[in-house]
Amino acid sequence: MEAAVDSTGPEGWQKTSIAEFGSQAIFTTFGVLDDDTSEQRGVVSSTHVRDGRICSTRIDNAGRPDVRPSRATLQEGDLAVVLVRRTGDAALVTAQHAGWTATRSVGIIRADTHIVRWLRVWLQTPTAKTWIDEEVTAHVEPTLSLDSLRRMPFALPPTEVITKFDRAISLVEEKIDLNRETALKTLELADAIHAEWSSEGAMWETRQLGALTRARTGKGSARSLLPRADSPGIDGITPTDLFDLSVPYLESSRLTCPADASDVWAPGTLMLATRPDGAHIAMTQRPASPTRGVLAVSPLDTADGWWLLHELRSRSSALAGVAQGQNAREISARAFSRLSVAWPDASTRARFHEVAGPLHAMARKLTAESSTLYDLKDALLRDISARASALLEELPSRDDPDPALLRAGSASLV
Repeated sequence: MEAAVDSTGPEGWQKTSIAEFGSQAIFTTFGVLDDDTSEQRGVVSSTHVRDGRICSTRIDNAGRPDVRPSRATLQEGDLAVVLVRRTGDAALVTAQHAGWTATRSVGIIRADTHIVRWLRVWLQTPTAKTWIDEEVTAHVEPTLSLDSLRRMPFALPPTEVITKFDRAISLVEEKIDLNRETALKTLELADAIHAEWSSEGAMWETRQLGALTRARTGKGSARSLLPRADSPGIDGITPTDLFDLSVPYLESSRLTCPADASDVWAPGTLMLATRPDGAHIAMTQRPASPTRGVLAVSPLDTADGWWLLHELRSRSSALAGVAQGQNAREISARAFSRLSVAWPDASTRARFHEVAGPLHAMARKLTAESSTLYDLKDALLRDISARASALLEELPSRDDPDPALLRAGSASLV
Protein backbone atom coordinates (compact mmCIF):
# COMPACT_ATOMS: atom_id res chain seq x y z
CA MET A 1 0.00 0.00 0.00
CA GLU A 2 1.38 3.39 -0.96
CA ALA A 3 0.34 6.75 0.38
CA ALA A 4 -0.02 9.82 -1.75
CA VAL A 5 3.19 11.59 -0.77
CA ASP A 6 3.39 15.34 -0.30
CA SER A 7 7.08 15.34 0.52
CA THR A 8 9.83 13.05 1.66
CA GLY A 9 12.31 13.69 4.44
CA PRO A 10 16.01 12.91 4.29
CA GLU A 11 15.46 9.66 6.23
CA GLY A 12 12.68 8.46 3.94
CA TRP A 13 9.89 9.82 6.15
CA GLN A 14 6.79 10.83 4.16
CA LYS A 15 4.19 13.47 4.86
CA THR A 16 0.69 12.02 4.42
CA SER A 17 -2.76 11.65 5.97
CA ILE A 18 -5.38 8.94 6.29
CA ALA A 19 -7.44 10.60 3.56
CA GLU A 20 -4.55 10.37 1.08
CA PHE A 21 -4.47 6.58 1.35
CA GLY A 22 -8.02 6.27 0.11
CA SER A 23 -10.91 4.27 1.57
CA GLN A 24 -9.70 1.01 0.03
CA ALA A 25 -6.36 1.22 1.81
CA ILE A 26 -7.52 2.62 5.18
CA PHE A 27 -11.09 2.05 6.33
CA THR A 28 -12.37 4.51 8.94
CA THR A 29 -15.70 4.74 10.68
CA PHE A 30 -17.22 5.42 14.09
CA GLY A 31 -19.46 3.42 16.40
CA VAL A 32 -23.20 2.95 16.11
CA LEU A 33 -24.31 2.53 19.73
CA ASP A 34 -25.03 5.20 22.32
CA ASP A 35 -22.61 5.53 25.22
CA ASP A 36 -25.36 4.68 27.72
CA THR A 37 -25.27 1.12 26.36
CA SER A 38 -21.57 0.82 27.22
CA GLU A 39 -22.21 -1.40 30.22
CA GLN A 40 -23.75 -4.08 28.05
CA ARG A 41 -21.76 -7.11 27.13
CA GLY A 42 -19.69 -6.81 24.01
CA VAL A 43 -19.69 -3.01 23.83
CA VAL A 44 -16.63 -0.72 23.78
CA SER A 45 -17.08 2.97 24.57
CA SER A 46 -14.61 5.84 24.95
CA THR A 47 -14.42 5.20 28.71
CA HIS A 48 -12.92 1.78 27.98
CA VAL A 49 -10.07 3.11 25.79
CA ARG A 50 -7.46 4.24 28.28
CA ASP A 51 -3.66 4.08 28.67
CA GLY A 52 -3.24 2.38 25.30
CA ARG A 53 -5.56 -0.49 26.20
CA ILE A 54 -9.23 -1.42 26.04
CA CYS A 55 -10.12 -1.89 29.68
CA SER A 56 -13.64 -3.30 29.36
CA THR A 57 -14.22 -6.45 31.42
CA ARG A 58 -13.37 -9.68 29.66
CA ILE A 59 -16.44 -11.63 28.62
CA ASP A 60 -16.44 -15.07 27.02
CA ASN A 61 -17.89 -15.41 23.54
CA ALA A 62 -20.72 -17.57 24.84
CA GLY A 63 -21.90 -14.72 27.06
CA ARG A 64 -22.19 -12.10 24.35
CA PRO A 65 -25.56 -10.94 23.07
CA ASP A 66 -26.70 -12.01 19.63
CA VAL A 67 -25.79 -8.83 17.78
CA ARG A 68 -25.67 -8.73 13.99
CA PRO A 69 -22.22 -7.60 12.76
CA SER A 70 -22.12 -4.03 11.49
CA ARG A 71 -19.57 -1.54 10.16
CA ALA A 72 -18.80 -0.75 13.83
CA THR A 73 -17.96 -4.33 14.78
CA LEU A 74 -14.34 -4.34 15.94
CA GLN A 75 -11.80 -6.66 14.35
CA GLU A 76 -8.49 -7.79 15.80
CA GLY A 77 -5.80 -5.31 14.73
CA ASP A 78 -8.16 -2.32 14.45
CA LEU A 79 -7.22 0.93 16.12
CA ALA A 80 -9.94 2.30 18.42
CA VAL A 81 -9.64 6.10 18.79
CA VAL A 82 -11.51 8.23 21.33
CA LEU A 83 -13.49 10.98 19.59
CA VAL A 84 -15.27 12.48 22.62
CA ARG A 85 -13.78 13.89 25.85
CA ARG A 86 -10.27 12.30 25.93
CA THR A 87 -9.85 12.94 22.22
CA GLY A 88 -7.02 11.11 20.51
CA ASP A 89 -6.52 8.34 23.08
CA ALA A 90 -6.14 5.11 21.14
CA ALA A 91 -5.74 1.37 21.64
CA LEU A 92 -5.21 -1.65 19.42
CA VAL A 93 -8.06 -4.15 19.40
CA THR A 94 -6.88 -7.58 20.53
CA ALA A 95 -8.56 -10.97 20.15
CA GLN A 96 -10.22 -10.34 23.52
CA HIS A 97 -12.44 -7.60 22.10
CA ALA A 98 -12.72 -8.72 18.46
CA GLY A 99 -16.39 -8.93 17.52
CA TRP A 100 -17.45 -6.29 20.03
CA THR A 101 -19.36 -3.19 18.90
CA ALA A 102 -18.07 0.37 19.30
CA THR A 103 -20.17 3.28 20.51
CA ARG A 104 -20.41 6.61 18.68
CA SER A 105 -17.64 8.13 20.81
CA VAL A 106 -15.11 5.68 19.33
CA GLY A 107 -13.53 5.93 15.89
CA ILE A 108 -12.23 2.83 14.11
CA ILE A 109 -9.18 2.72 11.84
CA ARG A 110 -8.51 -0.47 9.86
CA ALA A 111 -5.42 -0.80 7.66
CA ASP A 112 -2.20 -2.77 7.22
CA THR A 113 -0.59 -3.68 10.53
CA HIS A 114 2.39 -1.33 10.26
CA ILE A 115 0.14 1.65 9.42
CA VAL A 116 -2.21 1.01 12.34
CA ARG A 117 0.63 0.50 14.78
CA TRP A 118 2.32 3.69 13.64
CA LEU A 119 -0.88 5.71 13.99
CA ARG A 120 -1.23 4.39 17.56
CA VAL A 121 2.26 5.75 18.26
CA TRP A 122 1.77 8.97 16.30
CA LEU A 123 -1.42 9.92 18.15
CA GLN A 124 0.61 10.05 21.37
CA THR A 125 3.21 12.51 20.05
CA PRO A 126 3.19 16.20 21.04
CA THR A 127 2.70 17.11 17.37
CA ALA A 128 -0.45 15.03 17.05
CA LYS A 129 -1.83 16.17 20.41
CA THR A 130 -1.34 19.83 19.47
CA TRP A 131 -3.05 19.32 16.11
CA ILE A 132 -5.99 17.49 17.73
CA ASP A 133 -6.39 20.22 20.37
CA GLU A 134 -6.74 22.78 17.59
CA GLU A 135 -9.32 20.65 15.75
CA VAL A 136 -11.49 19.77 18.74
CA THR A 137 -14.91 21.39 19.03
CA ALA A 138 -16.62 21.71 22.38
CA HIS A 139 -20.29 22.64 21.92
CA VAL A 140 -21.21 20.15 24.66
CA GLU A 141 -18.11 17.97 25.17
CA PRO A 142 -14.67 18.10 23.53
CA THR A 143 -15.19 16.27 20.23
CA LEU A 144 -12.91 15.30 17.35
CA SER A 145 -14.78 14.61 14.13
CA LEU A 146 -13.93 11.61 12.00
CA ASP A 147 -13.32 13.97 9.05
CA SER A 148 -10.70 15.82 11.10
CA LEU A 149 -9.04 12.54 12.02
CA ARG A 150 -8.89 11.59 8.35
CA ARG A 151 -7.30 14.96 7.49
CA MET A 152 -4.71 14.84 10.28
CA PRO A 153 -1.24 15.15 8.71
CA PHE A 154 1.35 12.71 9.97
CA ALA A 155 4.90 11.72 9.16
CA LEU A 156 5.21 8.13 7.96
CA PRO A 157 8.71 6.60 8.31
CA PRO A 158 9.95 3.48 6.50
CA THR A 159 8.46 0.20 7.71
CA GLU A 160 11.64 -0.89 9.46
CA VAL A 161 11.72 2.35 11.47
CA ILE A 162 8.05 1.89 12.40
CA THR A 163 8.84 -1.60 13.63
CA LYS A 164 11.68 -0.37 15.84
CA PHE A 165 9.77 2.53 17.39
CA ASP A 166 6.67 0.41 17.90
CA ARG A 167 8.75 -2.33 19.54
CA ALA A 168 10.55 0.08 21.85
CA ILE A 169 7.39 1.92 22.95
CA SER A 170 5.42 -1.32 23.31
CA LEU A 171 8.11 -2.80 25.57
CA VAL A 172 8.07 0.33 27.73
CA GLU A 173 4.27 0.17 27.96
CA GLU A 174 4.30 -3.55 28.77
CA LYS A 175 6.79 -2.99 31.60
CA ILE A 176 4.66 -0.12 32.95
CA ASP A 177 1.59 -2.38 32.85
CA LEU A 178 3.51 -5.17 34.62
CA ASN A 179 4.70 -2.74 37.29
CA ARG A 180 1.15 -1.43 37.77
CA GLU A 181 -0.33 -4.91 38.12
CA THR A 182 2.43 -6.04 40.49
CA ALA A 183 2.06 -2.92 42.65
CA LEU A 184 -1.72 -3.39 42.82
CA LYS A 185 -1.33 -7.06 43.77
CA THR A 186 1.15 -6.06 46.45
CA LEU A 187 -1.39 -3.62 47.88
CA GLU A 188 -4.13 -6.22 47.67
CA LEU A 189 -1.93 -8.52 49.73
CA ALA A 190 -1.47 -5.83 52.39
CA ASP A 191 -5.25 -5.21 52.36
CA ALA A 192 -5.88 -8.95 52.74
CA ILE A 193 -3.51 -9.22 55.70
CA HIS A 194 -5.25 -6.27 57.36
CA ALA A 195 -8.65 -7.86 56.73
CA GLU A 196 -7.50 -11.19 58.15
CA TRP A 197 -6.08 -9.63 61.30
CA SER A 198 -9.19 -7.45 61.71
CA SER A 199 -11.46 -10.53 61.55
CA GLU A 200 -9.66 -11.90 64.59
CA GLY A 201 -9.96 -8.69 66.61
CA ALA A 202 -13.40 -9.10 68.18
CA MET A 203 -11.96 -8.19 71.58
CA TRP A 204 -10.25 -5.01 70.40
CA GLU A 205 -11.25 -1.73 71.91
CA THR A 206 -13.72 0.40 69.90
CA ARG A 207 -12.57 3.99 69.62
CA GLN A 208 -13.53 7.08 67.66
CA LEU A 209 -11.12 8.26 64.97
CA GLY A 210 -11.01 11.66 66.64
CA ALA A 211 -9.19 10.07 69.61
CA LEU A 212 -6.64 8.39 67.32
CA THR A 213 -5.92 11.01 64.67
CA ARG A 214 -5.59 14.69 63.95
CA ALA A 215 -7.82 15.73 61.04
CA ARG A 216 -8.56 18.98 59.26
CA THR A 217 -10.56 19.86 56.16
CA GLY A 218 -8.70 21.77 53.47
CA LYS A 219 -9.53 25.30 52.36
CA GLY A 220 -9.16 27.25 49.13
CA SER A 221 -9.61 26.12 45.54
CA ALA A 222 -7.26 24.85 42.87
CA ARG A 223 -7.61 28.23 41.10
CA SER A 224 -5.55 29.82 43.86
CA LEU A 225 -2.60 27.48 43.26
CA LEU A 226 0.26 27.61 40.77
CA PRO A 227 1.41 24.97 38.28
CA ARG A 228 4.41 23.09 39.62
CA ALA A 229 6.63 24.28 36.76
CA ASP A 230 6.05 27.86 37.85
CA SER A 231 6.59 27.44 41.58
CA PRO A 232 8.84 25.45 43.95
CA GLY A 233 6.29 25.82 46.78
CA ILE A 234 4.45 23.34 48.98
CA ASP A 235 2.37 20.61 47.31
CA GLY A 236 -1.25 21.73 47.01
CA ILE A 237 -3.47 18.63 47.12
CA THR A 238 -6.77 18.71 45.22
CA PRO A 239 -9.41 15.94 44.98
CA THR A 240 -8.32 15.30 41.39
CA ASP A 241 -4.82 14.42 42.61
CA LEU A 242 -6.35 11.61 44.64
CA PHE A 243 -8.96 10.43 42.14
CA ASP A 244 -6.30 9.92 39.46
CA LEU A 245 -4.08 7.63 41.56
CA SER A 246 -3.89 3.87 41.14
CA VAL A 247 -1.66 3.45 44.22
CA PRO A 248 -2.04 5.26 47.58
CA TYR A 249 1.09 7.42 47.39
CA LEU A 250 1.36 11.12 46.56
CA GLU A 251 4.90 11.60 45.29
CA SER A 252 4.14 15.17 44.24
CA SER A 253 1.19 17.30 43.18
CA ARG A 254 0.32 19.07 39.95
CA LEU A 255 -0.10 22.39 41.76
CA THR A 256 1.73 24.19 44.55
CA CYS A 257 0.93 26.55 47.40
CA PRO A 258 3.19 29.43 48.44
CA ALA A 259 6.14 28.33 50.55
CA ASP A 260 4.65 30.21 53.51
CA ALA A 261 1.25 28.45 53.34
CA SER A 262 -0.41 28.35 56.76
CA ASP A 263 -1.81 24.78 56.73
CA VAL A 264 1.15 22.51 55.88
CA TRP A 265 1.22 18.84 56.84
CA ALA A 266 4.33 16.70 57.18
CA PRO A 267 5.21 13.76 54.88
CA GLY A 268 3.31 10.64 55.89
CA THR A 269 -0.02 12.48 56.16
CA LEU A 270 -3.06 10.73 54.68
CA MET A 271 -5.00 12.89 52.23
CA LEU A 272 -8.60 11.79 51.69
CA ALA A 273 -11.31 12.80 49.21
CA THR A 274 -14.69 11.19 48.58
CA ARG A 275 -17.14 10.72 45.77
CA PRO A 276 -20.04 8.26 45.31
CA ASP A 277 -17.73 5.34 44.46
CA GLY A 278 -16.02 5.65 47.86
CA ALA A 279 -13.04 7.30 49.52
CA HIS A 280 -9.74 7.87 47.72
CA ILE A 281 -6.79 7.96 50.10
CA ALA A 282 -3.06 8.48 49.64
CA MET A 283 -0.03 9.09 51.83
CA THR A 284 2.07 12.16 51.09
CA GLN A 285 5.80 11.87 50.51
CA ARG A 286 6.48 15.64 50.82
CA PRO A 287 5.11 18.54 52.87
CA ALA A 288 1.62 19.27 51.55
CA SER A 289 -1.44 21.42 52.08
CA PRO A 290 -5.04 20.25 51.37
CA THR A 291 -7.51 22.30 49.34
CA ARG A 292 -11.31 22.31 49.55
CA GLY A 293 -12.74 18.80 49.29
CA VAL A 294 -9.63 17.16 50.76
CA LEU A 295 -9.32 15.97 54.36
CA ALA A 296 -5.84 15.76 55.89
CA VAL A 297 -5.47 12.98 58.48
CA SER A 298 -2.44 12.21 60.61
CA PRO A 299 -2.20 9.43 63.23
CA LEU A 300 -1.20 10.59 66.69
CA ASP A 301 1.56 7.97 66.56
CA THR A 302 3.39 7.96 63.21
CA ALA A 303 4.07 4.22 63.61
CA ASP A 304 0.31 3.65 63.14
CA GLY A 305 0.36 5.06 59.60
CA TRP A 306 0.13 1.77 57.70
CA TRP A 307 -2.61 0.34 59.93
CA LEU A 308 -4.61 3.57 59.66
CA LEU A 309 -4.22 3.64 55.87
CA HIS A 310 -5.59 0.12 55.48
CA GLU A 311 -8.29 0.70 58.07
CA LEU A 312 -9.54 3.70 56.09
CA ARG A 313 -9.25 1.79 52.79
CA SER A 314 -11.44 -0.94 54.27
CA ARG A 315 -14.04 1.69 55.24
CA SER A 316 -14.19 3.42 51.86
CA SER A 317 -17.98 3.18 51.53
CA ALA A 318 -18.60 4.27 55.12
CA LEU A 319 -16.42 7.35 54.63
CA ALA A 320 -18.34 8.30 51.48
CA GLY A 321 -21.55 7.72 53.42
CA VAL A 322 -20.81 10.50 55.91
CA ALA A 323 -19.70 12.94 53.20
CA GLN A 324 -21.93 15.91 52.46
CA GLY A 325 -23.45 17.06 49.18
CA GLN A 326 -25.32 15.28 46.41
CA ASN A 327 -22.11 13.84 44.97
CA ALA A 328 -20.56 12.98 48.35
CA ARG A 329 -17.66 15.37 47.68
CA GLU A 330 -17.32 17.11 51.07
CA ILE A 331 -16.24 15.18 54.16
CA SER A 332 -15.78 17.25 57.29
CA ALA A 333 -13.18 16.64 59.97
CA ARG A 334 -15.99 16.50 62.53
CA ALA A 335 -17.92 13.76 60.70
CA PHE A 336 -14.72 11.82 60.16
CA SER A 337 -13.67 12.08 63.80
CA ARG A 338 -16.99 10.67 65.01
CA LEU A 339 -16.57 7.37 63.13
CA SER A 340 -15.78 4.43 65.40
CA VAL A 341 -13.23 1.71 64.61
CA ALA A 342 -11.99 -1.42 66.34
CA TRP A 343 -8.45 -0.46 67.30
CA PRO A 344 -5.86 -3.18 68.01
CA ASP A 345 -3.30 -3.11 70.79
CA ALA A 346 0.11 -1.51 70.29
CA SER A 347 1.93 -4.81 69.71
CA THR A 348 -0.51 -5.82 66.93
CA ARG A 349 -0.13 -2.44 65.23
CA ALA A 350 3.65 -2.71 65.50
CA ARG A 351 3.66 -6.19 63.94
CA PHE A 352 1.47 -4.97 61.09
CA HIS A 353 3.86 -2.07 60.52
CA GLU A 354 6.71 -4.58 60.13
CA VAL A 355 4.70 -6.72 57.69
CA ALA A 356 3.12 -3.95 55.60
CA GLY A 357 6.17 -1.69 55.40
CA PRO A 358 8.16 -3.89 52.95
CA LEU A 359 5.06 -4.42 50.79
CA HIS A 360 4.53 -0.68 50.47
CA ALA A 361 8.25 -0.18 49.80
CA MET A 362 8.00 -2.63 46.89
CA ALA A 363 4.88 -0.94 45.50
CA ARG A 364 6.55 2.48 45.72
CA LYS A 365 9.69 1.16 44.02
CA LEU A 366 7.63 -0.18 41.12
CA THR A 367 5.77 3.12 40.89
CA ALA A 368 9.03 5.07 40.80
CA GLU A 369 10.40 2.79 38.08
CA SER A 370 7.24 3.34 36.04
CA SER A 371 7.72 7.09 36.38
CA THR A 372 11.16 6.75 34.81
CA LEU A 373 9.70 4.59 32.04
CA TYR A 374 7.04 7.23 31.35
CA ASP A 375 9.86 9.77 30.99
CA LEU A 376 11.62 7.47 28.51
CA LYS A 377 8.44 6.97 26.50
CA ASP A 378 7.83 10.72 26.51
CA ALA A 379 11.35 11.32 25.23
CA LEU A 380 10.85 8.83 22.40
CA LEU A 381 7.58 10.50 21.41
CA ARG A 382 9.15 13.95 21.47
CA ASP A 383 12.00 12.61 19.36
CA ILE A 384 9.46 11.46 16.77
CA SER A 385 7.89 14.92 16.79
CA ALA A 386 11.29 16.55 16.37
CA ARG A 387 12.11 14.33 13.38
CA ALA A 388 8.73 15.06 11.82
CA SER A 389 8.60 18.80 12.48
CA ALA A 390 10.63 19.89 9.45
CA LEU A 391 8.72 17.52 7.19
CA LEU A 392 5.36 18.80 8.41
CA GLU A 393 6.61 22.42 8.31
CA GLU A 394 5.84 22.93 11.98
CA LEU A 395 7.96 24.41 14.69
CA PRO A 396 9.75 21.85 16.88
CA SER A 397 8.31 21.19 20.32
CA ARG A 398 9.42 23.68 22.97
CA ASP A 399 10.16 20.72 25.24
CA ASP A 400 13.43 19.34 23.95
CA PRO A 401 13.96 15.62 24.50
CA ASP A 402 16.14 14.58 27.42
CA PRO A 403 19.50 13.79 25.73
CA ALA A 404 20.31 10.99 28.18
CA LEU A 405 16.99 9.28 27.63
CA LEU A 406 17.23 9.65 23.87
CA ARG A 407 20.73 8.18 23.82
CA ALA A 408 19.43 5.24 25.85
CA GLY A 409 16.21 4.72 23.97
CA SER A 410 16.17 6.02 20.41
CA ALA A 411 19.71 6.34 19.03
CA SER A 412 19.55 2.77 17.70
CA LEU A 413 16.04 3.00 16.29
CA VAL A 414 16.84 4.65 12.96
